[in-house]
Amino acid sequence: MANTYKFIDMVAREALTELHEQCELLQTVDRQHDDSFGKSGAKIGDTLRVRKPNEFNVRTGNAMQISPITEETQTITMSTLKGVDMEFNYTDSLLKTDSPKDVAMFTKRYIRPAISKLISIVESEAITYYTKATAQVAGTAGSAIANLSTPNLARAKLNQKAAPKTDRHVQIDSVTMASLVAGVPSYFNPQADLSRQYREGFVTRTAMADFHENERCWTLPNAADVVGEINNGTLTSGITTLTVDGLSAAPVAGMVFTVGAGSGETPILDVHPETKVAYAHLKQFTVVSATTTNITFTPAMIYDTTDPRQNCSGTPADGADITFIGAASTNYVQPIMYHKEAFQFVNAPLEIMDDADKCSVETREGMSLRVWRGSDISNNRRVLRIDMLYGFAALRPEWACRLIGAAN
Repeated sequence: MANTYKFIDMVAREALTELHEQCELLQTVDRQHDDSFGKSGAKIGDTLRVRKPNEFNVRTGNAMQISPITEETQTITMSTLKGVDMEFNYTDSLLKTDSPKDVAMFTKRYIRPAISKLISIVESEAITYYTKATAQVAGTAGSAIANLSTPNLARAKLNQKAAPKTDRHVQIDSVTMASLVAGVPSYFNPQADLSRQYREGFVTRTAMADFHENERCWTLPNAADVVGEINNGTLTSGITTLTVDGLSAAPVAGMVFTVGAGSGETPILDVHPETKVAYAHLKQFTVVSATTTNITFTPAMIYDTTDPRQNCSGTPADGADITFIGAASTNYVQPIMYHKEAFQFVNAPLEIMDDADKCSVETREGMSLRVWRGSDISNNRRVLRIDMLYGFAALRPEWACRLIGAAN
């Protein structure tokens, strides 16, 4: 039994090492909420409510002007359990020893490809979730990202939302990276990064962010119609739904739109998060769900100038144009720039089961996996499962910006 325990424990450590090495995204987002779910099973269940920062108006003069305090919370849910399962015949010698050589061979044959598939699925889910939650878009749909204009515009949008200027990252697919590298001149420093750019076709850091090549970047599939207009409905500050007409196809979740760009219309502009001064560019909203007559979106359209949460300027009106970014029935890969605290990933240790001599939980730097081996008496075989419990949140999506380029 001692050998069995050591074997599973060593396999669990090897699996966690593979997990760490293959992460492109999850190591770059906020992990501070992991401990809230406990170190040996959740303390609070699978849901954590996190308070959003309060916002206040600034007074001029002696007379008090008390801002209403609206406590807002967002939810982080850790409820997704994913894993990889495998079976072995009892004659498999690799399951009968705890020698490092056999563990290394077992890792190469089974654990490495299993973890590769697991982390690929988890990161794909995460980046899709984060991208759909991000309303800001930089770049020109249909034009390749072949220079620094689009990354620098994304950087500017994060600055305009008062995102901290440290811990910024970009997840970018290889095709877009190749286009960017080809169009970037040779004035980058330090020299090690410049050397890597030309030897490996990879930009390490620019536009105030670290670049990570990630083939799991989400592709936006635009619907067959990208132009509609507001059709009355409830038009008050704080709305998250719009009644629309003129759409022949329902918008897809994750599509981004602006309001009021037509001739003679009052455009809905973005504003500085603190001074509330309007920027020159239109406010962007992302679709949560939609039909051809109704759109649910985020962030809320808060244009009341007395509300400290105001995030846009202008008043939506019946007949105002709703224009989606990109062409109809066209796909666009969506690289994304973000500050670390824009997005959250939570992962906590699973319970060690009763047959603990065959079950091991390993945790390192906030990442946790469980490896559990059992037996199938009916078929004379061993079965092994690798489990990971996790969840996502986007608590500050305004600190992120998508990059859009050529059609895919």
